[in-house]
Amino acid sequence: MSIQKNSDRKLLDEKVLLMPWFVQQFIDFKRPDLSPSTLLEYIRDYESFFGWLRAEGLTQAASLAEITLLDLETLHMDSIVGYRLHLTTRAEGTNTRVTVSRKLSALRSLFHYLSQIAEDENFYPLLKRNIMAKVEIKRIHKPKDTAAKLKGKILEDEELLEFVGYIYDGYGRDVEANKQAYYSFQLNRERDACIASLILNSGLRVSEVVNLNVDDLDVNNKLLYVYRKGNNDETFKTPVYFREQAKDDLSLYLSLRQSRYKTPKKEKALFIALPNGSHEGKRMTKRAIQEMIIKYAKRFGKPYLTVHKLRHSFATDYYLQNDIYKTKEQLGHASTETTEVYAHLTDKTMSEAIERRLES
Repeated sequence: MSIQKNSDRKLLDEKVLLMPWFVQQFIDFKRPDLSPSTLLEYIRDYESFFGWLRAEGLTQAASLAEITLLDLETLHMDSIVGYRLHLTTRAEGTNTRVTVSRKLSALRSLFHYLSQIAEDENFYPLLKRNIMAKVEIKRIHKPKDTAAKLKGKILEDEELLEFVGYIYDGYGRDVEANKQAYYSFQLNRERDACIASLILNSGLRVSEVVNLNVDDLDVNNKLLYVYRKGNNDETFKTPVYFREQAKDDLSLYLSLRQSRYKTPKKEKALFIALPNGSHEGKRMTKRAIQEMIIKYAKRFGKPYLTVHKLRHSFATDYYLQNDIYKTKEQLGHASTETTEVYAHLTDKTMSEAIERRLES
């Protein structure tokens, strides 16, 4: 089981006990199909909604666990409209359209289960009236729109190699006058360049990179074994290939991993950090990798570049040389609908290639 999935499962088991009994039943129903991370998001969305019901006086429950089916059954459409307004207009922590859509979808899933699937002892639905069935949730993520937002914010063509090269050398020249920054650079540049190179040559998600162990790596065959998002078989790791460019970067980092980071033999993690004052290295965190990429990206002249956009950069480059189905498999997408983003992203590149062809 991945490190993150194990942590989310423990937190889920704690939080679900604070929910009404019918939410606990719904979560148990969904466990075989959804990851602990997804179910934890459901719980957080229900915390938000039930908390709002209590604040608005739409329930007499003294705690979230005391919310009743009758409370949900007697909600008016005005209440759902009010909750949507609350999510989009509150002074602090206003949600994006995507977040609002997700929160409403989580409620729809719960209400659907209670009204269409779950039964009481007399075989009647637990929820007699489903107010959420009236709520239309518009699709937010359209591949073309997502592609438009990404254009100019990812690495293209030669920039993929240039960014890795900048981490090896260019950044050091830029921060040489800052002793603390330069020391950190000298300590970590091979590791940092290796991480960037691996994502740019495989399309791994940052969570997949964090969870990598040394034993998951087969350098000679340019192969990694990773826990893929959405795969609930916790005994199976998906084989993912990486390109030749990452091979040397991985070999160099591996030669330094134990000595430079004081890595104990019991530590299985591939990518190691050595915190200040610590006597031994430990697995890098997701946040550390995210902040590391942002640090280099700003100096490189790509302030919008993030670790996830490195994945987009690889995918765009890969799609130009392969079809949508191979790209889907390489990235671990559940459907080609998600992969369609890269078809739109490459429109400009393809049109430029046609023009060059006509000119030659």
